[in-house]
Amino acid sequence: MKPYYSREVIKRFTNPKNFGEIKNADTVGKVGNPRCGDIMKLYIKIGRKGGKEIIEDIKFHTLGCAAAIATSDMACDLVKGKTLREALKIDYKKIIKALGDLPPIKIHCSVLAREGLKAAVENYYAKKKSQKK
Repeated sequence: MKPYYSREVIKRFTNPKNFGEIKNADTVGKVGNPRCGDIMKLYIKIGRKGGKEIIEDIKFHTLGCAAAIATSDMACDLVKGKTLREALKIDYKKIIKALGDLPPIKIHCSVLAREGLKAAVENYYAKKKSQKK
C-alpha cells in the first residue's frame, strides 16, 4: 500500500526550513480556507539583485495539517531568490511535484500556499503604489 504522504512531505512537516516570522517584512500575505480551517501567513523580505527586486527571504506561519505546513515550506523554497514576477509563475502543481505528490484530498493545501504567495506579492505592489501617491 502506498503511503499517504511522500517522504518529502513528512520531512517538511516535521522539520520545516522556513518556519517563522520576518520582523519588518516588506510584505505579508495571509490566506485561509474556511472549509478545512488552514490559515497561512507568508512573510517576505525584498532585496535587489542586478537591478531587479527579488525575494531575499521568505518565512511562514501555518496553522493546519501536515500537507498545509509542507506546502507552505516548499513554496518558500521554490521562490527564494526569484523575482516577484517569477514567483507568481509558481503554481500549485509545481509545489505538488516538488513534494513528490499529495493525496487528492490534500491538493487544496498547495493551492492555498500558492494563494498566500500571490497575496503577499499583491500586497507589496499595492503598498508600493500607495507610497508613490
